[in-house]
Amino acid sequence: MSETIKKFLYLNRKAPYGTVYAWESLEVVLIGAAFDQEVSLLFMDDGVYQLIKGQDPSGIGMKNFSPTYRTLGDYEVKSIFVDGESLTARGLMPDDLMRIAWDDPDTQETVENIVTVVDAPRVTALMDAADVVFSF
Repeated sequence: MSETIKKFLYLNRKAPYGTVYAWESLEVVLIGAAFDQEVSLLFMDDGVYQLIKGQDPSGIGMKNFSPTYRTLGDYEVKSIFVDGESLTARGLMPDDLMRIAWDDPDTQETVENIVTVVDAPRVTALMDAADVVFSF
């Protein structure tokens, strides 16, 4: 029996706290990656806040789950994209985003940061290339 690998794109559009969308998305991403699917994430709109460095939601009584994003490389998630227009609209810069590394098991090389800021045409291309798009 041949194994079919699907390209899953997880579109994250909600702020990290105040709803369950960001946390649930992260859980689903980890499940998809654990089952050897090709997983990519795209953060746009308020979803860009999910990757901001130095989050501290203790003031609103929420647990900070943002360090979990740094484990994505361990699950061989190697494609994380951020919509540049969404960053700009929120007064953010690429340097405001956390860095996520990925260790290539084939070459033993480390990619220091798999977070890539993309423009609108690339966002469209990512969605078109996916077999399945999950929106959170």
